[in-house]
Amino acid sequence: MTTLVTSRQPQVVLYGVSWLTYQGLIRDLEAAPGNRLTYDQGTLEIRVPLPPHEAYKKLMGRLVEVITEETDTEIRSLGSTTWNREDLQKGLEADQCYYIQHEQAVRGKDDIDLTIDPPPDLAIEVDHTSSSLNRMAIYAALGVPEIWRFDGETLTIYALTNGEYRPQETSQVLPMLSQADLLHFLQTSQTMGETSWVKAFRTWLRKKL
Repeated sequence: MTTLVTSRQPQVVLYGVSWLTYQGLIRDLEAAPGNRLTYDQGTLEIRVPLPPHEAYKKLMGRLVEVITEETDTEIRSLGSTTWNREDLQKGLEADQCYYIQHEQAVRGKDDIDLTIDPPPDLAIEVDHTSSSLNRMAIYAALGVPEIWRFDGETLTIYALTNGEYRPQETSQVLPMLSQADLLHFLQTSQTMGETSWVKAFRTWLRKKL
């Protein structure tokens, strides 16, 4: 076992972990939802997010929820649900994830099986420290169409094309939002109260629609 601990976010990396052990840890850690597990063919990373990470993922989620409310778009919000496939020996937990285009396909489903059901249309990643595993490659293997990734300074929209993520100027799942728009509002969130910030975003969006 190798343990990686930084002053910003503790990480633990375990090697030679079986799929059954990984599944057991998911169940065992249900009572501690702050942990983030990433699994890739026997290697398991456990991270414990700190407050900046949690704040930004919530803010980005609120942007999604305001847009879909204002446009009367049905969504299914599944937060930091664990997504995995035994046949690929890969799994992870998104910071936030949403079904948007495929909401009806999973409406009311408590047990979503990615071997037969579509993956979430959008996943949000907040990376204040680098993961020891290639989470983007895991998302690609699971088939998640779009990722919004924020590292505290840079916001990138990635769209899945031919099995690889490519940066995009504009969201494909929520095309009224550009990379520049997202980054602008994340930056202004640091100088405004959250309620005022959401109201400002809603006002901007209504003018744009």
